[in-house]
Amino acid sequence: MTGLRKAVLRLTQGIASGAAFALLVHAAAAAPADEAAQSDAVRAFAQAYSQIKARYADTLDDKKLVADAVKGMIGGLDPFSYYLDPDAYDGLRQDTSGAFSGLGMEVSMESNAVKVIAAFEDSPASHAGLQAGDLITRFGETSVAGMTLEQAIQQARGAPDTSVALTVLRGGEAQPRVMTLKRAIIQARSVRTAVIDPAYVYLQITHFNRNTAERMVAALAQAYEQNGVLKGVVLDLRDNPGGVLRSAVSVSSVFLPDDSLVVYTESASQESRMRLSTKDVRGPNGEDYSRMLGTALKTVPLVVLVNGGSASASEIVAGALQSHKRATIVGAKTFGKGTVQVVLPLGDGAAMKLTTAYYFTPDGRRIQGAGVIPDIAVDALTAGGIPAHASDAPAIPAKACPSAKNAVQEAKGSPSAVTTRSEDCQLERAVEILRKQPVLVRS
Repeated sequence: MTGLRKAVLRLTQGIASGAAFALLVHAAAAAPADEAAQSDAVRAFAQAYSQIKARYADTLDDKKLVADAVKGMIGGLDPFSYYLDPDAYDGLRQDTSGAFSGLGMEVSMESNAVKVIAAFEDSPASHAGLQAGDLITRFGETSVAGMTLEQAIQQARGAPDTSVALTVLRGGEAQPRVMTLKRAIIQARSVRTAVIDPAYVYLQITHFNRNTAERMVAALAQAYEQNGVLKGVVLDLRDNPGGVLRSAVSVSSVFLPDDSLVVYTESASQESRMRLSTKDVRGPNGEDYSRMLGTALKTVPLVVLVNGGSASASEIVAGALQSHKRATIVGAKTFGKGTVQVVLPLGDGAAMKLTTAYYFTPDGRRIQGAGVIPDIAVDALTAGGIPAHASDAPAIPAKACPSAKNAVQEAKGSPSAVTTRSEDCQLERAVEILRKQPVLVRS
């Protein structure tokens, strides 16, 4: 490792110390010729710090000054990389444990606004009617302009039962709307299941956590045991903002053959490149259902529902099943969040969430910014309408197609019957495909 790189590493590890800049100046002066451009940039950075410390009108805190510099560096990279102060880092650890108090939505930053990727099921955000693509410009009287994503998330967080007013811009509307939401403890369930008809199963995954695949397999095994056969499965990933990468791989593994590539990454850094393939998936208590199910799950006709709120891990699953020609993808183009983020602890309890790579489907399509294009586009069509194929023309929008959130009844103990499928045109089309066109083979 060169002296310059060691100094940069020392800066990130010891972020609370302004003395780290002295190391940068020394390393820049001693850098070899092939690092001349790099050392010039670092020298300019150190000089700026020195001039600010010497000439700024107010007394400055070294720790805050260095932290602000790191925030600026990270904030200029992409919408998903950001600096986490100690409180925000602690909040992120609470998120991964499965519960936090907030509004219940996946967001990113876009043009000085918070962009909604998806609202979690049964959350304050979903109850208020927030939709994928909505832009939040204010939390109460506080403008989002100039905030980092981490700062905006902290505005959304707060004690349970406290309220916050959101100013929201929605596409197609000339005036912003103000929504008042009451914060709550967010503990979203990841898997819901129902029986569409005997031997046809509906599975809704609201987000991907560590036990999602295991619970999904258990539900499918239960349906198989009751009916003796599985004729078709609808996997609903609409408004699913993502979650744990390994969970997405496991869910894909349930339906794909052994040793199938699920997702790979590309990055300028060799250590961030990876290829993830299918793995063995058992029930929540370690049950091995393979003897009962045999190859049923590897061959059962499968339709996957997606929309603009399907992001990240949802796109990995849809892209993998589409690449292997294993399922028909129905709905609208997905969000297009295909970046790998890692959380890197820094000094004094802080951290940074950094984009390290981009996801690609097994057949080489980059997810970031492009999303997954459905095989059959059914976007806000009335039930019984004629959907357009993605390769022919965009679907014709119609206001008569309602939200799918209440399209099925949740299974209680055993799968229950769907009573309002006709109100969900995308689900209705999925069932038609299972009955008449089991698997769409893409050419």
